Amino acid sequence: MSRRRRDDSDTDASSVAFLDVISCGFGAMILLLLITDSSPPTSVESAVVPQGMPILDLQQQLFEIRGETTVVNRDLNAKREQLSAYQERIANLQRELYAVQGRYNSSTSIADEVVVEAQRLASAKQSLTAEMERLLGQEFTRRNNLVGGIPVDSEYIIFVIDTSGSMFQNAWPKLLQTINDTLDVYPEVKGIQIMNDMGDYMFDSFRGQWIPDTPARRATIMSTLRNWNPFSNSSPVEGVTAAINTYYQPDHKISIYVMGDDFQQGGSVTQVLRTIDRLNAKDANGNPMVRIHGVGFPVIFALEPRYHQSVYRYANLMRELTQRNGGTFVGLNSFE
Repeated sequence: MSRRRRDDSDTDASSVAFLDVISCGFGAMILLLLITDSSPPTSVESAVVPQGMPILDLQQQLFEIRGETTVVNRDLNAKREQLSAYQERIANLQRELYAVQGRYNSSTSIADEVVVEAQRLASAKQSLTAEMERLLGQEFTRRNNLVGGIPVDSEYIIFVIDTSGSMFQNAWPKLLQTINDTLDVYPEVKGIQIMNDMGDYMFDSFRGQWIPDTPARRATIMSTLRNWNPFSNSSPVEGVTAAINTYYQPDHKISIYVMGDDFQQGGSVTQVLRTIDRLNAKDANGNPMVRIHGVGFPVIFALEPRYHQSVYRYANLMRELTQRNGGTFVGLNSFE
């Protein structure tokens, strides 16, 4: 009896102790909930990650984006370098433009002075002509139309000029003087034309036409000729054939003046002569359609003897060409 009563008391004590433990646990949880901040956590960096996408795929996309970024940066650097090059080129072109404008302004003033001098020369020629008529009489005429052995009876004149480097760099002042002297021999003609030995025109606006002969036009020709330097292959063939084909007319008296220093291309001398003979046919009296004159500048003779062969070819060609076509070939002693 006493044993049962003792067992019951032990069971009641254990139950009470268990309840105490449970109560303390609940109390501790309630205290923790009261102390802890119940607001949701704030994310420093938010990212939208597709649900269900593996990490490896995300890493692959990251690598691809980094690669594209590298390519874009490289292209950007290239564009910046290209922009810098364009800016430098624009600056150089602007400097060249200023230089050309300066030369143009200078040449314009020179051209004005040349026009004034040409007008004075024309006036002096008129006075001289009047004085000659007074002294010699109005009925006086020349016994021939030769000046320095060159016939000057033409009404139209064409200059075919060698614009190669050897001529432009060495004989150009002498060439200007020679052309000016030739124009002085013709006080007045009906038309003038200036071409290089390739058949290129000095004034493209007068392509296929005659330049009117006035003192102002002559002054412009001389002024432009000072700096005229188109490409040349050192062969007068193209220019002469272009002049004959373009400007020959039965009722026009035309003279072609070929001015150069050598003959390097354009076939053999015999072949050139045959070509010109076919183009510049002779009439019933044996007169060619146009006269062809030639002037030789001894530029190449200043070089080594191995370069002299082209000078001999030019001299042989022009001597035979002018003889066949009613003209005269003049070889100058100096190009200075």
